[in-house]
Amino acid sequence: MAADSSKTAGGTLSAENPPSTPADQTEVAILGGGPCGLYAALTLAKAGRKVTLIEKEEVTGGLARGHKRGENFYDLGVHMLHAFDQGVFEAVKEIMGEERIEVPLNAKIKWAGSFYRYPLQFGDMVKGMNPFVLAQCCFGLLAYQSWYKLRPKEPKDAEEALIQLYGKPLYEFFFKEFTTRYWGFPPTQLSATFITTKMPRLSAVDVIKKMLSKIGIKDNSVHAVESALSEETLHYSRNGAEAMPRLLAEEIERLGCRVIRHADVVGVSLDADGKRATAVSYRDTQSGDEHTIACDHVISTIPIKNFLAAFGDQAPEDVRDSAEFLKTKAITIYGLLVKKERAIDALYIYYRDKAFHRVGEPKNAGLLVNPPDHTVLIVETTCEVGDAKWNGEESAREAIFADLEKEGICTPDEIVEVNLLRTPHGYPIFGLGFEPHLEKVNAFVGGIENVQTTGRQGGFCYPNMHKAMRMGANAADHILEATGSDSGEKATH
Repeated sequence: MAADSSKTAGGTLSAENPPSTPADQTEVAILGGGPCGLYAALTLAKAGRKVTLIEKEEVTGGLARGHKRGENFYDLGVHMLHAFDQGVFEAVKEIMGEERIEVPLNAKIKWAGSFYRYPLQFGDMVKGMNPFVLAQCCFGLLAYQSWYKLRPKEPKDAEEALIQLYGKPLYEFFFKEFTTRYWGFPPTQLSATFITTKMPRLSAVDVIKKMLSKIGIKDNSVHAVESALSEETLHYSRNGAEAMPRLLAEEIERLGCRVIRHADVVGVSLDADGKRATAVSYRDTQSGDEHTIACDHVISTIPIKNFLAAFGDQAPEDVRDSAEFLKTKAITIYGLLVKKERAIDALYIYYRDKAFHRVGEPKNAGLLVNPPDHTVLIVETTCEVGDAKWNGEESAREAIFADLEKEGICTPDEIVEVNLLRTPHGYPIFGLGFEPHLEKVNAFVGGIENVQTTGRQGGFCYPNMHKAMRMGANAADHILEATGSDSGEKATH
C-alpha cells in the first residue's frame, strides 16, 4: 500500500515576509504570483518602480508552480517554457542561469490503440482510423464545408462550432465524448468562443482542408487556434517547474521589491468617485490577520471572480452577478513516487479515455529523483471541488491506479508515495452565454483608471506560459507609459 503524504497545493510554512501595516505604500500592487504577475513585477522592478506582489500560496508560480514533498519536487501539471517570445525567453534565461536545462519536446498521444507524436499528424490519424471511418470523416468534412460555404452562420455553441470546423462524423468520432469527459458536461453547454480560442487544430484536418481548397472549397467557417509545434526545444530545471518562478521572485526581491506569500486578497478600496483604486487589503492565511497596502496602481492576475468579490459593494450588483457566472474548472494532480527507473517513453502522454487526461514523467526532462532508482509521475485530472478526485478518495485512486496499470505505466504495488496538488482555478469555463458577463465585468474594471486585470485567470482566457508573461509585460508597460517612464523595454524585449 502506498504511503500517503497527500496535501493541497497551499502550504503551512511560516510567512516569509513581515506583516504589513496600514501605513504601507507601494507604487504598484500586483495580485497573484503566477507567470503573468511575476513578469509584470519583474518589468516594473527593472524600471526602478516600487512593487509589492501579493501571492496566496506558499510558493509563487500559479499554475506553473512546483512543490517539494518529501525528498522530491512535484509540478502542478506539465509546464515548461517555450522560446517563442524571444524577449521573455532571454530575460528568463539570464535569471535562471545554470538552473535552466534544455529539453527536446517528446510528447505523445494514445490514439486508436497506438502511440503517436503530439500534436497528431495527418498520417498518424489515417493509421488510427479504419478506411470506412476515414472515408466517412472526409466525406462529412467535405459536405459540411460545402454547406456552410453556401449558407454561413454563426455557431450557437461549441458543438456547432466543432461540426462547422470538422464535419459531424469527425466531431462524433473524435471530439464529442472526450470533450464531455474532460469538462464534465457536453459541448452543447460550451460557448463557440472556446473552439476559436482554446481547441488546437488537428494538422490532419488542415491537410484535408488544403486538399479541399484546391478544388475551390475554402474554409470560411470558424477557426481554431494553431497547435503546438511537433518539434521544438523546451526549458526546464533539475528541480522541475518550481525553479523558474522561485528565481523570478528572488530577482524581484533583489531589485528592492516585495513578494508577500500566504496572502489572500480580500479588499480593493476606491476613491470617493470610484475612478481610482487607493489600496489593497489581504489576509495572512496563517495568522488570519488583515493588512492594507496603499498603492498608485493595481495589476490583478487572480481569478476575475475573486477580484470582483474584493470590491464588495463598490461594484454594482449586476456586475457582481456577472462575475459569479465566470467559473473555472478545478484540477487535481496525483504526484506519484514510483519504484521504477522509468515509466513512459516520453515527457508526457495524452489519453482520451482514462481516469486521467495526461501523464508526465519529469525525470525524462532531467528532474532529479530520490531514490535514483525511482521516478516521479504527474497524473493530471480535471474534477470538481469536493468530489472524489479532489479529495483523493479511495475510489478515485483505485480508478487512476487501475488505468495506469492497464497502460503498463506502473502497478499499484510500485506506487510508494501519493501527493495531491490541486487548484480550484485550473481552466476558465467558457460556458454558453459567458461573453456578455465577461464584457460587463471588463467594463467595470476598465472604468477604474489605475486598475488592470490580465493573464489566464485575470483575463479569463487561455495564454500559454510565455504569452501570459507577455501579457504581464504589456500591463507593466502600460503603467510605465502612463507615468512618463522610458518603459520597461530592457526587461521585455
